[in-house]
Amino acid sequence: MSDLSLSVLDLVPVRTDQSTSDAIAASLALARTADALGYTRYWLAEHHNMPAVAATNPPVLIGMVASATERIRVGSGGVMLPNHAPLVVAEQFGLLEAAFPGRIDLGIGRAPGTDPVTSYALRHGAGGVSDEAVSRFPEYVENVLAMMEPEGVGVSVAGRTHALKATPVARSVPTIWLLGSSDYSARLAAEKGMPYVFAHHFSGSGTAEALELYRQSFRPSPELAEPRTFLTVNAVVAPDADEAERLALPNLLMMLSLRTGAPLGPQLLVEEAEKVEVPDAHRPLLEAMRAKWVVGDPASAREQLETLATTYGVDEVMVHPVAAAHVGTDPTTSPTREETLSLLSRVGDRPLAV
Repeated sequence: MSDLSLSVLDLVPVRTDQSTSDAIAASLALARTADALGYTRYWLAEHHNMPAVAATNPPVLIGMVASATERIRVGSGGVMLPNHAPLVVAEQFGLLEAAFPGRIDLGIGRAPGTDPVTSYALRHGAGGVSDEAVSRFPEYVENVLAMMEPEGVGVSVAGRTHALKATPVARSVPTIWLLGSSDYSARLAAEKGMPYVFAHHFSGSGTAEALELYRQSFRPSPELAEPRTFLTVNAVVAPDADEAERLALPNLLMMLSLRTGAPLGPQLLVEEAEKVEVPDAHRPLLEAMRAKWVVGDPASAREQLETLATTYGVDEVMVHPVAAAHVGTDPTTSPTREETLSLLSRVGDRPLAV
C-alpha cells in the first residue's frame, strides 16, 4: 500500500441544506484538502439536470479548482464528448493546459450523463442527433487528439487546406484519458494507445474483464508505450465503522432512486436519510451497491483499497468521497468528505508523497 497513489473524483454534490454556490464552495475546500494531503489528481464529473449534482461543466470547474490549488493535477472525469463539438473541447483544455501547464487531465467519456430529454437538448446543439454523436465517438476522440497538438490539423474545404489549432501556440498538451464502464472504451483506448479508467464507482461489475481486455489489446502509441490504467470507487471513511455506515446511507439512497426510477432530489442529510423506509423489495439492490463501496474505519478502508488495487492490478485508485453531512453542518463545507480524504491519506505507515 505504500506505493499506492490515491486521487479524487468529485461530482460537486448538492445537499438539502445547500445552494449551488454552497456546493461549489464545499468542493473547493475539498480540493484544497486533497492538494495539501498529497493526492495525485482531482477530477470533476459531467452530469446535467440532476438535483443533487452541480458538476455540469467540467472545464469551468477545473479552472476554479486549479486556481484554488497548488500542485495537484486537475481534470475531467469526464467530459462526455458526444455532448460537445470536438473543437470546443480541444479549445477549452488547450487554454486550461496553457494556464496550468503540466497539471491538466482530459478524461473523455461517451455516456450522456443525464436523462434522454436533456441529452437531446445538449446534443442537438453539438453536431446533430444523439445516435449520430455516439456513433461518431471514435472520430470525435481522434479529432480532439489531433487538434490539441501544437501543429494542429489541416481541414480541407472547397479544395483548399486550412490550418486548425485548438490554441495559437501550445507548449504542452493535457494527458488525455478514455473513461468507461463497459468494454467499448476499453477496446478503443487499447486500439489508440491511450490511458484508460474504469468507472468502478458507477458500474461495480465487469471491472476485471474490461481492464484485462484493455491490457491484452493495447497497441503502443507515440504518447504511451505501455497500458496505463486505474479505477474509481465510492468511499466513506470515519473514525469508527458504524459512523461510516451512517454517512454512506444518503448517497446509497440517492443511487437507489436513480436505479429504480424514483424521483430524485438533493442529497439528504444523515438524519433525514435515517427516517427513510426502504421497501423490502429494494433492499437486495441497496446491499449489492453497498458491497462495491469502500466503507469503514481507517484500517478497514485501507485494507479494502489494498484488496481492490491487488485484485485489479492497479497502482492508483481514484476515490469518490460520498460521505454525507449531519444536520447543522456549515452549508459551505463538507467536513465528512474531507475527513474521508484525511483518514485515507496515510497509506500504510507513511503519508502520501507530495
